[in-house]
Amino acid sequence: MIQAKPKVRHPGLQKNALGLTRRDYEGSMSTLCAGCGHDSITAAVIQAFFDLDIPPHRAVKLSGIGCSSKTPTYFLGEAHGFNGVHGRMPAIATGANAANREMVYIGVSGDGDSLSIGLGHLCHAVRRNLDMLYLIENNGVYGLTKGQFSASADVGSLSKRGEPNLQRPIDPVLMALTLGASFVARSFSGDRRQLLPILKAGLVHKGFALVDIISPCVTFNDHESSTKSYMHTRERYLEVVSADFVPPAKRIETDYDVGTTTTVTMHDGSLVRFRKVGEEYDPTDRAAAYRYISGKQAEGEVVTGLLFIEEGCCDMHEVAGTVDQPLTQIPFDQLVPGSEALSDLMRSFR
Repeated sequence: MIQAKPKVRHPGLQKNALGLTRRDYEGSMSTLCAGCGHDSITAAVIQAFFDLDIPPHRAVKLSGIGCSSKTPTYFLGEAHGFNGVHGRMPAIATGANAANREMVYIGVSGDGDSLSIGLGHLCHAVRRNLDMLYLIENNGVYGLTKGQFSASADVGSLSKRGEPNLQRPIDPVLMALTLGASFVARSFSGDRRQLLPILKAGLVHKGFALVDIISPCVTFNDHESSTKSYMHTRERYLEVVSADFVPPAKRIETDYDVGTTTTVTMHDGSLVRFRKVGEEYDPTDRAAAYRYISGKQAEGEVVTGLLFIEEGCCDMHEVAGTVDQPLTQIPFDQLVPGSEALSDLMRSFR
C-alpha cells in the first residue's frame, strides 16, 4: 500500500534556485525493509535532483520489477513515471526518449531485472548511448521472490537455504565497458559522500550513464545454520499462521578517502573490501579501466568511483539523425504525413 508523506514542512527548510525545498523532491513513504540500502540510494537521488535545480515535472523516472523498481515511488512525486514489465525498462526508456529528448531520464533497476531477463534490453540501451541515468541497485538476490541468487551473486555466496552459489557472476561494470558505455561508475549505498556526486555527474552526462550501486539486502542474509532463520523455524515448529517477519536493521554506512581501501561488514557478518580510485586513476582509458577493475576483483576488492567517461560522443538522437524538436511538439500532420509520403520514403531506400 502506498502511503503519502505528511504535507507539514518546516518554514526554514533550505531552498534551491527554483525556490523548492528537498521535500518537493520526495515521493511516498518507503515500504522496503528497515535498513535497506535502496532507501539510502533514494535519499541520494532526491538530493542530487535538488542540488541540480531540476524541476520535478521535467524528470521521467522508469523501472521494471523488483524491490529496486519500487523505489521511484519514493522520490520525485511530481515527476512522470512508468513501471514496466520485468526487464523491459530500457526499451520503454528508449521509446520515451525518442519521443521527447528534452526530459531528464532516470531508470532504476536491480541486478535481477537488468542482468537476467532484461540483459538484452540493457545491452542495446548501452550501445545506442541512450541519454539517461541508469541505476542498478545491486544486492545479489531476488528480494521479491524470497532470496534466490541473481546473476550478480558471487561464487560461494550462501542462499537463504544455506546453499552456495556455484555460477560465476555477471559484472555490470565490466560488461558496460565492453559494450562501449560512455559513463560507467560504481558505488556503495552507504557511502553518500561518493554516491551523490556520481549521481549528479550521471544526470548531466550526455549519453548513457550506468551506475552500479552495491546495496545490501537486510532480509536474505540469513543462512541454514542460523537457528533464527525463517526456514529453520518453518521446518521445526508447528505453523498455525502463515507469516514472516523482517526485523529492523541498522543501515550500513561508511566513509573513506580516495585511493584507499576499506572493509565493510554486511548484515550476515560477511566482509566486502571497497577500493576508492585515487587521483592517479585515468577514467578516460577504457582498456586500462577494464584491466584495473578486473585485476582488483581478482584480489577480492570492489572498485568504486567514476570508472570511465567518454565525453563528446554521439547519443542516440545524433546517430539516428532525428530532428531537434521533440516529437511530442510536432504537429500531427507533419508527424504522420500519410501513406503517399511514406511510400516515397520507402522508395528512397531501394
